[in-house]
Amino acid sequence: MGVSVGLGSGPVLSLDRLVRLGRELRPAVPVGRPRRLAVPDGMTAPLGCDAVAVPAEFGPLVLARLPRVGCVYADDAHWWWIVPSDSDYALQWPSPTQYAAGAVVPDGPPPDLIHRPEGTLPYTPPIPLYLALCRVTGTTPGWSRPISA
Repeated sequence: MGVSVGLGSGPVLSLDRLVRLGRELRPAVPVGRPRRLAVPDGMTAPLGCDAVAVPAEFGPLVLARLPRVGCVYADDAHWWWIVPSDSDYALQWPSPTQYAAGAVVPDGPPPDLIHRPEGTLPYTPPIPLYLALCRVTGTTPGWSRPISA
């Protein structure tokens, strides 16, 4: 699928290219020297890794609502959930969550791995995580919101 950027036979931008362009327009990771969350030894990430941060007080509430949990990291302020790359495509993650492309987190004390799933994949499925976060934050999922003309 592509999108024409002009009339006639001009260049066509693929959906992948449009998503990447959108990411390039976003502000950088929060202040400080960023670093990536490391996937534990013995695990593979064939879909790439992004992370979703939630305030620490929401972490246990979200955990209790998920049918499957991947790698979760925690520091004093946040719990970080590993999700496949591009899990923000067509989703507006509810506030106060933070989406970290590439699982890049701000500098500071390194988050500790507090949950490691059995098997070799580090991912928490993004749709159940999104729905759990919507529930905990009192946010209506994007696809359930009224559309105005």
